[in-house]
Amino acid sequence: MPYFPAALEKLVEQFARIPGVGRKSAQRMAFFVLSLPDKEAAAFADAITAAKRTIHCCPVCQNLTDADGPCAICASPRRDHSVICVVADPKDVMALERSQEYRGVYHVLHGVISPMNHVGPDDLRVRELVDRVAAGGVSEVIMATNPDTEGETTALYLSRLLKPFQVKVTRLAYGIPVGSHLEFADDATLMRAMEGRCEI
Repeated sequence: MPYFPAALEKLVEQFARIPGVGRKSAQRMAFFVLSLPDKEAAAFADAITAAKRTIHCCPVCQNLTDADGPCAICASPRRDHSVICVVADPKDVMALERSQEYRGVYHVLHGVISPMNHVGPDDLRVRELVDRVAAGGVSEVIMATNPDTEGETTALYLSRLLKPFQVKVTRLAYGIPVGSHLEFADDATLMRAMEGRCEI
C-alpha cells in the first residue's frame, strides 16, 4: 500500500533526481512545496519553466545566458578578450567571478574528459574553443579545470590540441589552501605547492 498519494510520490521522485539529493531530502522538498500558498507554488513552477525556456548557451563562450547574442561577459569591452579561461561548468565561472580578480573571458566545456563515464572530447565544447583560438587575437588560454584525474586529462588534451596555434597555455596554480596547516596536506598537494612557488 503506498504511503503517499501518487502525485506526491511523483513530486518526491522528481526532486530525488537532483544530484546530491537523497530520498529524505526529496521528501522534505516535496512537503515544502505542498505547504506553499498557491501563488508562491505557481511562482516556483513558473521560475523553472521560464529558466528552461529562456536560458541557453552563449554562442561565443558556451556559458549560460538569456541574451539573444553573446553573454554579458563576452559583450563587455572592459574584458580582455585575448585571454580565455577554460572551465568545466558554468558554476566555475561564477566561482572565478566572485574573486573579482580575473578580467579576461571564459570558455565553458560543459564537462571533462572521463572515459569511465563514456565522456570523450566530442561530447564537450572543444571544437568551439579551437575555433575561437584559430580565429586569432588570443594570447593566452588558462586551463582552470579541477585538479583531479579527469581535469588534468582534459587540460593536457587541450594544451596539446592548441599547441599548433602558438598560443600560451597555462594552468591554474594550486597547492596549500589559505588557513590550513602543512601537516594535513597530502603528498601531491605539497608537491604542486612546491612546484608553483613564487617570489615574494
